[in-house]
Amino acid sequence: MILVNIAGLLLIGLIIWWFWLYRPGTGVSAAPGQIIEIRVSNGVYEPSLITVTTGKAVSLRFIREDETACAAQVIFPDMGIQKELPLGKPVLIRLLPEQVGDFTFQCQMGMYRGMLRVR
Repeated sequence: MILVNIAGLLLIGLIIWWFWLYRPGTGVSAAPGQIIEIRVSNGVYEPSLITVTTGKAVSLRFIREDETACAAQVIFPDMGIQKELPLGKPVLIRLLPEQVGDFTFQCQMGMYRGMLRVR
């Protein structure tokens, strides 16, 4: 019984960390006009942190390798962008960020998460 309680507490801790405390680590910086390839696999976007320059166009190429339904879309809530990600087919999203700040991108359930940092 004690082991079940400990396992439950560890699982609760993992859920709290994943949904509320996790922040993307090091990422990539995009040069103006560059295409950044983002792989969608094993529950993560890789890279999950992309730094871009305000007023400079950049393209993000998402390649979905994960068959789970959650990986089927990518959403940029603050930018009003929502794209389907077919399995194994690249999807290009062109951006011209005009505001400085951190903008999240995620799957429709918020389990896959990344950040677009505009400087």
